[in-house]
Amino acid sequence: MNRVHFPSISTHAWEHPADRATLDSLRKIPGFDVVLRKILGVLSERPLRLITQGSSVEVTASQYPKLNRIYEDVLATFDAPDRYQLFVTQNPVMNAGAVGLDDPFIVLNSGVVLGMDDAQVRSIIGHELGHIMSGHVLYKTMLRFLLQGGQLALRVPLAGLPLLAILGALLEWDRKSELSGDRAGLLACQDPDVVRGALLRLAGGVGEGASVEAFREQAQRYHEDGTVVDSVMKTLALLNRTHPFPVQRIRELDLWIESGEYQSILDGNYPRREDDAQSSTREAWRETVNTYADGFKASADPLAEWVKATGGDVRKSASEAWDWLKRQTADAEDEPTTRPDEIVEE
Repeated sequence: MNRVHFPSISTHAWEHPADRATLDSLRKIPGFDVVLRKILGVLSERPLRLITQGSSVEVTASQYPKLNRIYEDVLATFDAPDRYQLFVTQNPVMNAGAVGLDDPFIVLNSGVVLGMDDAQVRSIIGHELGHIMSGHVLYKTMLRFLLQGGQLALRVPLAGLPLLAILGALLEWDRKSELSGDRAGLLACQDPDVVRGALLRLAGGVGEGASVEAFREQAQRYHEDGTVVDSVMKTLALLNRTHPFPVQRIRELDLWIESGEYQSILDGNYPRREDDAQSSTREAWRETVNTYADGFKASADPLAEWVKATGGDVRKSASEAWDWLKRQTADAEDEPTTRPDEIVEE
């Protein structure tokens, strides 16, 4: 298969708007930079690398040569600025990760190498490379440190900072970042069914009879079926997870493909690294708002349907509350002029 290469591609090409906006917000949390410095003060990349080098197998031209060729091709596809070390570790769970602080590396579980075909492995490697190039790895490494060494983290002097709130914010961003990784995985393999198949396998769809199309139908039912209460429960079920559910990831990927953005990138219409400095946080937020507004209008989720069905009453109540607030603050110097009902679109 002749795959398209993307010279000087910017990470903005595959980053989900919610990923970028959430990470920008995360960096603005009061005390977040202090927490980061405190944790990095006791966390070193060297032990992580030494443990991996001592317990895993490094992929090179002479070790796993076919896997190495796949990796080299993915690096070339993204015009990656460096060749990050790649390891295979003994773990039957189908998973992978990018780890590190200043010099990140990728670890594939043996379950991925044995349980997925070459194209799916390519998509997994592209997913992890996307995380590295997007600068996610620092925050992901910090999050894993907080989750796995919770007691140690709580003993780090934080001067009363709300560690749990920051942990929750990190988890929320982490889930959004996986949607970006899935897009990078698709750009690496350039076959939507390959990424869908990989997500199917991650969900347990292995062996004869596992169907990508049936899994997509399952994702559609998960999104549409149930009640408003079910929709709330789905949200609550994600709170302590680092990844969205596979059915949510496959649907998000389908929406990206349907939007035409994926094909546009294949056609060569993608942001370049040299233009990154011109991108602003405001633009990231605007893109996020537009993405979710469009998705909400088209959503068949029961909670979204209820809000849309009662939208008139919601807008009326919001408008009345806004008018009351304006009367209470009539003498304020910078009185807002935009009402909530003027923001909501049909």
